[in-house]
Amino acid sequence: MPRFTSLIIAASLAAAAGACAPVVATQGFQAVDVKPQDIEAGVDTRETVLTKLGTPSTTSTFEAESVWYYLTQTTQRYTYNKPKVSQRTVTEITFNEADGKVATVRNLGLEDGRQIAMESRETPTRGRQLTILEQLLGNVGRGQLPRTEDDVPGQRRPD
Repeated sequence: MPRFTSLIIAASLAAAAGACAPVVATQGFQAVDVKPQDIEAGVDTRETVLTKLGTPSTTSTFEAESVWYYLTQTTQRYTYNKPKVSQRTVTEITFNEADGKVATVRNLGLEDGRQIAMESRETPTRGRQLTILEQLLGNVGRGQLPRTEDDVPGQRRPD
């Protein structure tokens, strides 16, 4: 019996220790052969960047062909907690409009991001507010049941 008890204690300690390890996940662009930092300004073009890195994660909203972004993010999640971003890398590649060559390559990290305060209030909509009673009884009496069983779906009922 003492051997069985020690086995249960050892198994529960191993399970408790395993629960403390974070689950690490990586999302976004993942460099295979060439890293975004290896792109050279003035040498590479749009075609060579596409060949080396592939399609960008996103492009600039207003200058879609001028600025490309390659995004990578690593998160850690402990047992029942929300995931927290531990590392973020954004590579911004800007192209010249005239010749299509790379103008600049910027690498941004997690510390370069900004916190945006979201507004928690609701956006007002037009119209009036309905009470609970109006919502529950709003459709009572609006429709009519068919008068006969001869009604064919898709046909207009005689009024």
